[in-house]
Parts: sequence; C-alpha cells; structure tokens
Amino acid sequence: MTTQPTTFARHLNPDPVPEEARAAILAAPGFGTSFSDHMVRIDWSGDVEKGTGRWSDPRIEPYGPLVLDPAAAVLHYGQEIFEGLKAYRHADGSVWTFRAEANAARLNRSARRLALPELPEQLFLDSLRELVAVDEQWVPDGDGESLYLRPFMVATEAFLGVRPSRQALYAVIASPAGNYFGGTVKPVDIWLSRDYARAGRGGTGAAKCGGNYAASLVAQMEGDAHGCQQVMFLDRDRGDAVEELGGMNVFFVHGGDTLVTPELTGTILEGVTRKSIIQLAKDRGMNVQERRFTLDEWREGWRTGTITEAFACGTAAVITPIGRLVSAEETIGDEGARPGEVTMDLRRQLLEIQTGRAEDPHGWLTRLV
Repeated sequence: MTTQPTTFARHLNPDPVPEEARAAILAAPGFGTSFSDHMVRIDWSGDVEKGTGRWSDPRIEPYGPLVLDPAAAVLHYGQEIFEGLKAYRHADGSVWTFRAEANAARLNRSARRLALPELPEQLFLDSLRELVAVDEQWVPDGDGESLYLRPFMVATEAFLGVRPSRQALYAVIASPAGNYFGGTVKPVDIWLSRDYARAGRGGTGAAKCGGNYAASLVAQMEGDAHGCQQVMFLDRDRGDAVEELGGMNVFFVHGGDTLVTPELTGTILEGVTRKSIIQLAKDRGMNVQERRFTLDEWREGWRTGTITEAFACGTAAVITPIGRLVSAEETIGDEGARPGEVTMDLRRQLLEIQTGRAEDPHGWLTRLV
C-alpha cells in the first residue's frame, strides 16, 4: 500500500533574503554558514517507554530561532539527534537527493538509542521535498555544489527528571554548500588523538547525536594547533584499532585492488557515504574488507608501500584524500602527497551518480523537485 504524502501548512517568510544577496551567497557557498529562507517543523507528544505518541502539525515556517523552555530536556540531558544529506541540481534543472531512505533509517536507529520517537520514513522524505519545494532557488548549480539538508530532532518537554522526554520537535534546515575543505581537492593532514575518545563500547558511537561530536572537539582543537584538518580516534582496548575521524569514516587502498575500512563495532557511525563506497568498490571488482585495522598496520603498510592510498568520506566532504597522519611521536605519510588514483576515481564516480551525470545502477536517487 502506498502511503499518501503528508500535507504541510505553509507559512512563508515575509522577508526572504534579497535575490542579489542570495546570488552572492550561491557564488561562493562555503559550508554551513548561510541558510535558506524556510525550515520544516513537526511536533511530537507521547510516551516512548509505552510506545505511544503521534506526530502533528507539520509545517513550513520562516527560518529563525527556536523558542525552548529553559527546562527543556535537550538542554539538560542531551536528547538530540540529527542527519545530513544533500540536494543536487541536475542538468535538466530538477533537484534530487541521494539515499535518503538510508538517512531515514539511521535517524530512527539514533532515535531508538537516544530514547526519542521514531519518524515514519514517508514523513522524513516528505519533509525534504516540502522544504526544497519552497526553497528551490537556494540549490546551487556549480560543480560539486549542493544544498545541504540538516534534519534534526530535540527533546522539548520542560521537565528536570531523568527519563525520556514526552515532547519532541523534528525540524529540517538547509544550507548551500561548496567544497567542505575549500578549493581544489587535495590531501589533508590528520591529527592522531592519543588522549581522547569520541565514543566507547556500549555508548552512542553508532548514533548520530551531538554529544559524539562535542566529545571530539577538544581533540580537534589539538589537531588545529598542529596544522591538521581532522582528528583520528583509536580503540585502545582493541590494539589501537583505527575507528574514524571526528566526522568521517576512513578507507585504505592496498595495491589498487583491495579496499579496507574499519568494521562496525557499535562505536563507529555507519556512514551512508561509507556504505555507498563499499558498493561502488565491489562493482569495480575490488576486494572490500570490513575488519579490524590497527595503527601498526597503517604504519607498516605505509613503510613497505603495501598501503598505497588513504581517504576519508562523509556526506559533507564526499571523499577526501588523506596525506599524513600526524602525532607528537611520528608522522605516517608523505608531505606533498598527491591524491590517489583509486580515491579520486571513486570520488568522481560517486559525484557523477549524485549529480545525474552517470547512471544510477542501484536506484539511490530520489527526486525532490
């Protein structure tokens, strides 16, 4: 049975960004600094513990501040989750998103872990369509550019007891996006965190919640001080097994025909881009291994030349080559390294599918407008 699309009330922004100002933003969109004129809001009330509740009042509103009670649960106990995906302008002017069903499923996995209500997949997809429909003029059409969509959910009940909130807000905002690291794609340096962890066994590492990212920031500042663009975390209880970066999954190319990525243990986020790269690599006939991968293996593989490339991936950055892993004790990799052939070929293939310049063999695209 086909679910009927949700009807959203539309309260349009009476004071949208002027056309000239919007054009200036789209000419150099950056990442996450400018926002479209509208946002989606849907309310929930119920009891997660009893499995009851309903979503109500789906609406489009002018983009603007949220009004929360000072006792709102999200402010005290961190009940919050979010997603990230992109809307791409295709050559015929239509706008599409990539693997939105996977984002909807991950949002609900995160909701279950944070004791928040699940959102029906159809409502998730409808919320994206509705926002892009009213803010289509914010979708850039430059090479590699997109409209970044940020769905999120927060606990809003004003109650200081420690239990799941009985009220929540789901919202979606949008931001035109260029290259995450800016300019031409080139290898980035990664700081190796020895003192901090972003998540632990039995924790929230597999959920996309703000606390994981907050936990990574002090390590990121340490990396910034050493000229690095991202930070790498290890699992010291598993022999310094490589986990992920502060906001991206990682891959290692062995000799051009084998691709290795850390296995999902519950402490690593299952990235949608990660999942897509695994499939594209298998389509190319590569031997893809999801397994424990240690710092010692990285060090030895670089020394002997058996590891020929390393790259990071995520919705925002797509695929970014890794140049060096830097720590106070050592550096793995070469300064001035060039992007690897496999890395850039997978990046090109993924972007061409997302932007409609190549066939979509797995049915990953969903038309929004």
